[in-house]
Amino acid sequence: MELTLTPDMMLVLGLVGFTVVMLILEWVRADIVALLVLVVIGITGLMPVDRLFDGFASNAVLALMGVMIMGAGLDRTGVFARMANSILRMAGGVENRVSLIINAMAGTLSSIIQSQALAALFLPVASRISARTGIPLKRLLLPMAACILCGTSMTLISNSPLILLNDLIASADRNLPPGAQTIQPYSLFSITPIGIPLLLVGLGYFAFFTRRLLPDDDDKPKVTPGRTESYFADTYGIAGEVIELTVTADSPLVGMSIGEAETLDKAPLILAIKNGNDARLAPPSDQMIWVGTVLGVLGARTEVNAFAQALQCRMGNRIQALADMFNPTRAGISEVVIPPSSKFIKQQVGELRLRKRYGISVLAVNHGDEVTRGEDVRKVTLRAGDSLVLHSYWRDLELAAESRDLVPVTDIPSFEEQRPGKIRFALMFFALAMGLGLFTNLKLSVAMMTGAIGMLLAGVLNMDEAYGAINWKTIFVMASLIPLGAAMDSTGAAAWIAQEIIAHTGHMPQWALQACVAILALLLSQVISHVGCVVMMVPMAINIALASGGNPSVYAMLVALSVSNTFMIPGASPTILVIAGPGGYKQRDFMRVGAGLTVLMLVVTLVMVNVVFNR
Repeated sequence: MELTLTPDMMLVLGLVGFTVVMLILEWVRADIVALLVLVVIGITGLMPVDRLFDGFASNAVLALMGVMIMGAGLDRTGVFARMANSILRMAGGVENRVSLIINAMAGTLSSIIQSQALAALFLPVASRISARTGIPLKRLLLPMAACILCGTSMTLISNSPLILLNDLIASADRNLPPGAQTIQPYSLFSITPIGIPLLLVGLGYFAFFTRRLLPDDDDKPKVTPGRTESYFADTYGIAGEVIELTVTADSPLVGMSIGEAETLDKAPLILAIKNGNDARLAPPSDQMIWVGTVLGVLGARTEVNAFAQALQCRMGNRIQALADMFNPTRAGISEVVIPPSSKFIKQQVGELRLRKRYGISVLAVNHGDEVTRGEDVRKVTLRAGDSLVLHSYWRDLELAAESRDLVPVTDIPSFEEQRPGKIRFALMFFALAMGLGLFTNLKLSVAMMTGAIGMLLAGVLNMDEAYGAINWKTIFVMASLIPLGAAMDSTGAAAWIAQEIIAHTGHMPQWALQACVAILALLLSQVISHVGCVVMMVPMAINIALASGGNPSVYAMLVALSVSNTFMIPGASPTILVIAGPGGYKQRDFMRVGAGLTVLMLVVTLVMVNVVFNR
C-alpha cells in the first residue's frame, strides 16, 4: 500500500530538519535543542504524554550512565594509570613500537570506556612519552584518537549510537506491519567479530602510514614536544623567568588595580601579588596595588628591568618574598584543552573569571592556528579544541579540572584522592557487569548498573564522584532525542522516506543500497551529533530494508557503525576535538589522515556486517 504524506509526517520531518540545522549551526546548545524537540513532540501530540519521557528511563541511557560510573571507578583505583605506565617499559623508546602499543591499548580500552573520556585520560600519558622519547606528539595523538574510535565498535558498552541501537530497534518492532518478523536485539558482544577487524585495520593503517601521513614540520623548530620551558617558548612565545618587583612610594602603580597595570605598555605577565602578609597567586583584576606591594611577574629580565625603571619599582635579583608560591612542586605553567562538553565554549576568557574562581592565570590561547597572548587573551571567545596555557597551583588546576570544562595535557602532580586499595573491588564488579551482560538475559542497563552500584557500595567511588563522572549533556541529548526516532516510526514518516528512496533506487542490488545508506549516515554524522544521526537514520534504514527485501538488522547496524566513522572533520567527533589543540593539527592533517581511513572503515564495515548478520 502506497503511503501518502500526512500532516503528522510533515511535522516530524520538519522537526528532523530543524534538529539537523540547529545541531549544525550550534546557535543553541545541543541539549537545549533536544529538550525543545521533546517538548514540541509532547505539545503537538505526536507521542502520548505518558511515553514522552521514557527516554530518560531507557535501557540505553541507564546503561551509558553505568558505564561512565564504572569507568571513573577504574580510573580512580589506578587501573588505567598502571596500564599506561607499562607502555614505556614495553616499547623501549622505539617510535613504531611506542605508537603501536599506545594505539592498541587505547583502542582496546575504548571497547569498555567512553571514547572522549579515554582520549582525555591518555593525553598526559602521550605527552609524557613524547617528552621522554622525543617522538613528535603530533604523530602520537591523532593515530591514538582514531584507533579509539575504531575500537568503540567491539562492544555495545562505550559507543553511544550502539548502546542506543537496541532501544531504536524495540521502537521499530512496535510499528512493524502485521506479519513482519520482529528484529532481534543485539547482545553485549554480538558485534565483536566486526569491531576486532575494524580495530586491526586501524592499527595496520597507522603502523604503515603514520610517518607519510604526519611528516615532520620542517618549518617548525625541532624541540622536544614535552610540556617544558622550551615548548612553551617555541609554541606560545611565553619565555623569560619569574621576577619580583617591589612597588615604591613614587611608583605610578600605587592605587592601580591588577587589571589596569596589565594594560600598561610592555607590561609583563603578573602571576602573583603580596600585600603585607596577604599573598596570592593569580590575583584577580580588581586586586589593588599599594606601596610595598610585591609583584611576581614573568618576562625576559631586560624587558622587566625596563618596565621596573619606567614605573619606579625595585627589581629583585632572586625570588624571596614569593619563593614558596613559585615552588615547582606546588605551582607552575601547564597546558589544557577545552573539550566539546565544556561550559566554557562560546564564552570569552575574561568572562570566565578564572583568577577569582580558581586562582588560575591564563597566559596564552591557541585558537585554531592563531596564538593570543597578553591582555588580548581576555577577549578570546573559546571553542572546542582550543589550547590554553595556564599558571596556577597544581592543586587549583586539579580542582578546576574536576568540572570537566578543561582537560590538562601537562603531566601534573595528582592531588585527587586515589584508592589503589580498592582496585580488586573495581575489577571484580566490572567483570561482574560484563559477565551479566554476556551470559544472562538481563538488559544491558541492569548489568552495567549492577557493576556501578557494586563499586559505590565497596567505596571505589562516593556518590558525588559518581554524579561527576556522568556527562549529563550526552545523557540529556540521548534521552530527549529518543522520542524523535519513535515519532518517525509511529507517524509513518520513516516508512514514507523509505518508500520514496526505493522508488528511485529499487533497481539497485542489496550491497549497493546498503552502501548508499552507510554513506548517507557517514556524511550526516560529519555535521550533527552521532546520537542525533542514529536516531534519525535507523528508523529510515529499517524501513528501507523492509521495502527492498533486505535484512533490517544489517541496515540498522550499518547506520550505527557508520556514524562513528568520523576522522576527517574535528568538529564531527568529540574524541578528535580533545586532541586537536594539543597536537597542533591543521585541517589538512585530518583530511590527509582521515580520508583513507574513512574509506577502509566503510568497506570493512559493509563486508563484515554482511558476513556476521547475513549468514
